Amino acid sequence: MNFQQLRSVREAVRCNFNLTDVAHTLHTSQPGVSRQIRELEQELGIELFVRSGKRLTGLTGPGGHVLPIIERMLRESANLRSAGEEFAAQQRGTLSIAATHSQARYALPEAVQDFRAQFPDVRLHLHQGSPRQIAQMLLDGEADVGIATEALADYPQLLALPSYRWTHSVVAPQGHPVLQAPLTLASLARFSLITYDTGFTGRTRIDAAFTAAGIEADIALAAMDADVIKTYVSLGMGVGIVAGVAYDPERDTALRAVDAGSLFGVNETKLAVRRDSYLRRYVYAFIESFAPTLTPQVVTQALRGARIA
Repeated sequence: MNFQQLRSVREAVRCNFNLTDVAHTLHTSQPGVSRQIRELEQELGIELFVRSGKRLTGLTGPGGHVLPIIERMLRESANLRSAGEEFAAQQRGTLSIAATHSQARYALPEAVQDFRAQFPDVRLHLHQGSPRQIAQMLLDGEADVGIATEALADYPQLLALPSYRWTHSVVAPQGHPVLQAPLTLASLARFSLITYDTGFTGRTRIDAAFTAAGIEADIALAAMDADVIKTYVSLGMGVGIVAGVAYDPERDTALRAVDAGSLFGVNETKLAVRRDSYLRRYVYAFIESFAPTLTPQVVTQALRGARIA
């Protein structure tokens, strides 16, 4: 048994059983991939894949049972490699961060700047996506750290830790009627609303608040990006609901903002890592820079299953 055999099986599943794609991913030939899979099946004494002629069409029952073990072995081999690199080069490596647009645009810059000053030889990769895409990047090993408000706590393979709390703000052009009266769900519902797409930046709390009050909100436009939302608010297309941190009175001079925490509650952004990942020292340093309460000791205890006070 060798790691190339294990990689061939894993990539066959990831590439939807297309061996040509697997060969391209692993930089080898299609016959080589087929041979690696066959040799592993012979060693294990089971068939891992359902076949139609020479084509793979799916996993067998035993294959479905074995696949998580193969994935775990490959992750652990990556952890072992990371552990060796950790001692060989304490200040060098790559840190991949996956975050939603709002986090990347408004919450991350200061932490990234501090991290770059502290670890100038670490290559930093920043990926953006939806919360569920971020979770998948973590699960696939494409990201070391994920940051989002939604979804990350839904995956048992991930450790999602609270990093900071925030509230929404209602934004509108200077002099807009919504800014004159007391802010209520009913007063908001009088206007077309522009806010986040479903699954982004606390949108679930916005929907839940209107539903609980029995009020139907007119969501005229939904976007992933607070800057897009503010642009269309500035054009007079509706009243915006954005993360409070996305409003800057010095930059957004055409708009005014009113805190809407009393309407939509307090949101909690989470920072997530895989529970089985090996975190290098600079990963701990970045986590603490982004969320000072998440010290290396706190994160280590959480990874070991200890309760965070």
